[in-house]
Amino acid sequence: MPLSFLTADRAFDSVAESALPYDDPDRWRRPYRPGPWRVGLAALVLLLASVALFTAVLIALTGAPATAGAVLGVGLVIIVGALRLLRMGVWVSRRGLRRTGLLVTRTVPWARVVSVRTVQQPVRWLGLPRTVQGQALALVRKDRRPEDTPPLLTTHGLDFLGRPLAFDRAADAVEAWAAENGRG
Repeated sequence: MPLSFLTADRAFDSVAESALPYDDPDRWRRPYRPGPWRVGLAALVLLLASVALFTAVLIALTGAPATAGAVLGVGLVIIVGALRLLRMGVWVSRRGLRRTGLLVTRTVPWARVVSVRTVQQPVRWLGLPRTVQGQALALVRKDRRPEDTPPLLTTHGLDFLGRPLAFDRAADAVEAWAAENGRG
């Protein structure tokens, strides 16, 4: 079963005539692949889920179905968390820009976007409180001050740490979506 959220569309791998070589621009898509840090972390979380599921089977075999059900529920929550971790990121469509987090997804229609641009600024390293100097893809909205909006992508996030060319390509793709939909 193909998991479409794991890979970006292959259209960005080849040079195309249009900046947005998609058949269906109304479909939400992430214009970049998840990074190795994100995939590795999700793999570790799924490994923990497999231990929980195996434990649930062992507990069920010993005759404690209520406890086995609780451990099974924990294992399923861990699996859902790992899948949500893989879906995290910036998604674009003709309707707007969507930032998917672990628990919350926020969509900004293109009509509210003033600009999307790459800036040099202190960024969080792997989402931790420690900041380092790096690049960020900043979203400027009509209804908020720029400092109230967190960056969309950073060079030191789970997807782009140690991959500056991948960050540049993803930032260019999101900026192209913004330009295509009338917002520079």
